[in-house]
Amino acid sequence: MHGSTLIFILIGVLLYLMMGALVFNALEAPNEESHHDDLQATRKEFLGNYTCVDPEHLSNLIDVVAEAISVGVDPKSNTTFSTSWDLASAFFFCGTIVTTIGYGNISPKTTWGQLFCICYTLVGIPLFGFLLAAAGDHLGTSLRNAIAKVEALLWKWKVSPTIVRVITAVLSILLGCVLFIFVPILVFQRVEEWTWLQSAYFVVITLTTVGFGDYVAGDGDAGKHHWYKPLVWFWVLFGLAYFVSILSMIGNWILVLTKKTKAEVGSSDESESSSESQSEETQTDRVPEGGGSDKGKDLVEKEKLHAMPKDPVLSQPLDYLGENLAYIDESSDALSGKIHLDPLHLRRDQQKPKTPKTSPNEPENKAPNGDIRPKDPPTPML
Repeated sequence: MHGSTLIFILIGVLLYLMMGALVFNALEAPNEESHHDDLQATRKEFLGNYTCVDPEHLSNLIDVVAEAISVGVDPKSNTTFSTSWDLASAFFFCGTIVTTIGYGNISPKTTWGQLFCICYTLVGIPLFGFLLAAAGDHLGTSLRNAIAKVEALLWKWKVSPTIVRVITAVLSILLGCVLFIFVPILVFQRVEEWTWLQSAYFVVITLTTVGFGDYVAGDGDAGKHHWYKPLVWFWVLFGLAYFVSILSMIGNWILVLTKKTKAEVGSSDESESSSESQSEETQTDRVPEGGGSDKGKDLVEKEKLHAMPKDPVLSQPLDYLGENLAYIDESSDALSGKIHLDPLHLRRDQQKPKTPKTSPNEPENKAPNGDIRPKDPPTPML
């Protein structure tokens, strides 16, 4: 990538970030200001109704409540303790670590917990990467099998290859959107009692691994069921694997198109080189013999050797590393056999009698029956 291209992309990303900052500032800052004003008005009203409460004591109470919320304690709970680090919640938290979602609704606050979280993250993320690749591979295989059946049906209808590719791509994307986006949106809307927009917001933010943590599945009454949060994590796993398989499939298509374009360019270059070699061969055929001198014959033979077209198998360029390995692996025996057989073919060609060529400037001597008469032998020079 050229430096100018990198600078152009960087400027585009910075402009995109600036545009997003302006939009979020215009949308969210007034809402935050209104909530701040409501909080101050509520605090003033409380102190006015309960004059026995000192403002300093009220501030201390607010700080304690905020700190309790930050460590995951529900301030609305009664004296009965309910931990947010039960087995299901801890499993879901570990799942958000290895998937790099990191909602942040709960996080370790102790020193040993933070130290263990560092080590657990460094080991868990690569391990989950292997699992994601394997799951994406299996999902991609199932997807390719389904697409192959659709393509076979479209081939029977004699649809063009471009339209077939477009249809299969759209179908695969729609299938993933239905299974991993639209259906979970409806499920979370019903189970978590969210609005449709809130549910869609949670699904997209989760599957893109952004994970703000303002909406987390299982934080409400649905989280009381111990099977709910692990089930949500498995949805995250297969959703991420599906989209990885979709991206890899699109990358393979781009790679195929790139190879096809390079092959077309290479074939056009070969056709141009073959036409040039043919023109050079015709020019060497028109070179005069120079009165039978050896130098003239050697020159003609050298020009003919240079004008001979190259073997397309041996002279085909290999652009990719994978093609190089496949070329060496699969066709080394065939190439070696071809190289051993080529001298035999050359000897046979040399043993074949050459048809005499006539110069375009000299008229052909034809017999009355139309046969070509042999030329008179040249008179020996004294």
